[in-house]
Amino acid sequence: MIRLIGKFGLVVGLLGLFLRELGASAFRVGVLALTPDLEKALSPGLIDYPLTVRSDAAITLLANLITLTPGTLSVDVSADRRLLHIHALVARDPEAVIASIRQTFERPIEALFS
Repeated sequence: MIRLIGKFGLVVGLLGLFLRELGASAFRVGVLALTPDLEKALSPGLIDYPLTVRSDAAITLLANLITLTPGTLSVDVSADRRLLHIHALVARDPEAVIASIRQTFERPIEALFS
């Protein structure tokens, strides 16, 4: 029973993180869309995101959260399930994008599925 309550708290926390990131990302994409020189503001690119989660459910949840967040899109998972290929509207610093996704989504997903 205590474990179930703990998992429920993790789900609620992840939902809160997602909603916060959804709002922040929507705002950032809106600002980008209104930028006078859009070509200079954008730096789209594909990023190979190294996965630390391994289960199909955890990978699917992570890929969906990334896709639902404005400005990013999960494209594919490598055959060995070690990389998630992500398209980002702003990919000037791929390491920063990776760090942000790891902190915001993947770590809470790891906790949920452990």
